[in-house]
Amino acid sequence: MTAVSPAPSTSAAGIDETVDVLVVGGGGAGLTASMLLAGLEVDHLLVSSLPSTSDLPKAHVLNQRTMEILQDAGVADAIAAQSTPPSGLRHSAFYAGIAGPDEDYGRCLAKVESWGAGGDDDQWRSASAWHQLNLPQIRLEPLLRDRADELSPGRVRFNHELLHLDQDDDGVTAVIRDKDAGCEYRVRARYLIAADGGRTISKQLGVTYEGLGVVGQTATMHVSMDLSSHLADPDVLLRWVLSPQAGTGVVLAPMGPTTWGADSEEWVIHLNYQANDPRALSDEQVEADVRTGMGLPDAPMEIHRITRWTLEAVLASAFQVDRVFLVGDAAHRHPPTGGLGLTSAVQDVHNLCWKLAAVLDGQADPGLLETYEPERRSAVARNCQRSLENAVNHLLIMQAIGLDPEHGAQENLARLRRVWSGRPEDAELRSEVLRLMRAQSMEFGELNVEYGYTYDSAAIVDDGSPAPEPIDEIRIYEPSTRPGSPLPHAWIDDEDGTRRPIKDLVAPGRFLLVAGEEGQEWCAAAQALGREHGLPVDTVRIGHVDGDLFDPRCMWLRHRGIDPDGAVLVRPDRFVAWRSATASQDPAAELAAAFTQILIRPITRPTAVAV
Repeated sequence: MTAVSPAPSTSAAGIDETVDVLVVGGGGAGLTASMLLAGLEVDHLLVSSLPSTSDLPKAHVLNQRTMEILQDAGVADAIAAQSTPPSGLRHSAFYAGIAGPDEDYGRCLAKVESWGAGGDDDQWRSASAWHQLNLPQIRLEPLLRDRADELSPGRVRFNHELLHLDQDDDGVTAVIRDKDAGCEYRVRARYLIAADGGRTISKQLGVTYEGLGVVGQTATMHVSMDLSSHLADPDVLLRWVLSPQAGTGVVLAPMGPTTWGADSEEWVIHLNYQANDPRALSDEQVEADVRTGMGLPDAPMEIHRITRWTLEAVLASAFQVDRVFLVGDAAHRHPPTGGLGLTSAVQDVHNLCWKLAAVLDGQADPGLLETYEPERRSAVARNCQRSLENAVNHLLIMQAIGLDPEHGAQENLARLRRVWSGRPEDAELRSEVLRLMRAQSMEFGELNVEYGYTYDSAAIVDDGSPAPEPIDEIRIYEPSTRPGSPLPHAWIDDEDGTRRPIKDLVAPGRFLLVAGEEGQEWCAAAQALGREHGLPVDTVRIGHVDGDLFDPRCMWLRHRGIDPDGAVLVRPDRFVAWRSATASQDPAAELAAAFTQILIRPITRPTAVAV
């Protein structure tokens, strides 16, 4: 990238390296930021205090929007090759224990279709060209690191720890320690992305965290274990076990790496505890409780790691402090229910990186960067709240049945049997429990949370249309081109019949004006603005019969929200920035005003527009 803004000063003694952007943290957020910045030709450096990628058995669900972003980074196909196959993630299910002295142990109480049912759900297929995938973070991050290294050789440095940072009007100076070499060096950057999980930078900046609620605590075991003789249902990804022996919930998630479902070689096993239960602090007690909860006290088990975490959600008091931007866990942390943590982190940097590139290249005023926090805070605050509500609903299921650690296994099993007894006196309980299990589609089928979130900031030009009343604000995504909405998915053909998703028309770092088939004047105006002001904008007319490209299934026509002579302006992150439903008396002036607002710099009407 050829930057037109002044380079950070290196006059201070001891500056060893100068970059446009310093990324601190080598997890999902930091590595994705590195890959996206490389694709935008932004000079950057990534440092991580850890010796390598994470060895924690966490985050595994990769939703459709996240996969689209990872495709932008060139790593999606490698992820798909290692992911759980679609047939192995069609459902989540609830079970009455796993193993025990009675044939009722292991009984499936209910299945709930999950995350697009492995590609079978029409609503999910119509939202994106990508299916939902599942790959544990310990297997995902090495793929991300390999790709980041490939794109930026020598610029992705693990075991390099940020010790201190200072900001001034022109940039950020960071002191980095190379742990391997045992030496320190100083990096001068225009901007810094804090993807360090909130471990260091937020404390230095005085950023605090506000808790949204604490549900309980969980101990997690990552194990190698053969459970194939005790489990059925190869189409189930997550198994929510209501354990008679433990009187609480035990959650099983397969980890692969080569087989999935009941045949998975590795597992993550979560065991819920009450807040402040001292048993959760002892590895020996956690292992004993997990074995008891599964009803497999003597089964061979190789334990790789035991971790603990609190079922809570927190938001940072600020996502931006001058030239530092907090992303991922540094900005927000929430329970894993719903799989919204890692995906939110990837979407944070997708929102931020194109804005940094635009500012660094002189396309936008630095004020554009101030739209990062309002846009992402609204999205992740909702995700945090949803994650908590998902976790609470699981607890309500146990409460409705009456499971309790203080009860013995026989009493807990007797309470579970009421769910399937068929007795008239148990009908109301059965109905309520199954209702709560069906309601967990708010976790396993939250497409409007994952895909349908919208932005509202100065970088979105309001067209005066009212926000629609959702049919279901959690489960049902209703595509729209109302400004602030994600670009609706559609399959688009060229004249030769070559088909691609409409998202692929949005090039890295570039705006896309999508006009109707009669929108020649809009396209000509956008092209003239691009030439005169050096704006990165492409244009295309899409119609079913006429246009530059074609809408063979009329999917774009159903959702475009414009007449044949209207137009939609899409940002580089594939969110709609502006819309005109019809033609204009002066399309160049309208587009100039839109770009002026979005980029926060004067964009005047071009002197000549050729149609």
